[in-house]
Amino acid sequence: MIEKNVPQQLDVHFILDNYGTHKTQLIRDWLAKRPRFRPHFTPTSASWLNLVERWFAQLTDKQIRRGGHRSTKELEDAIKSYIEHHNKDPKTSSGTKPPTGFSTP
Repeated sequence: MIEKNVPQQLDVHFILDNYGTHKTQLIRDWLAKRPRFRPHFTPTSASWLNLVERWFAQLTDKQIRRGGHRSTKELEDAIKSYIEHHNKDPKTSSGTKPPTGFSTP
């Protein structure tokens, strides 16, 4: 579907975790035939990707599942509203949980 809908002159970049199935010979062969598809692999256990996944989970729990969206436009408006509200008071991750094996001072 992406191949059909993205204009041929554009590259397609996608982010993958380092799960082994993304690096099988079958996938490497598929990508070799499609040089405009540009995979980017995250570092193993990439905490920033976990944060992105968590943010989308919160969006789903706090906005999407709670609404009775009767159209795509209503759903899009609900998502945009959540993003605007979220961005008014953004929180950064402070890494407050100490790593295993260490104690806090």
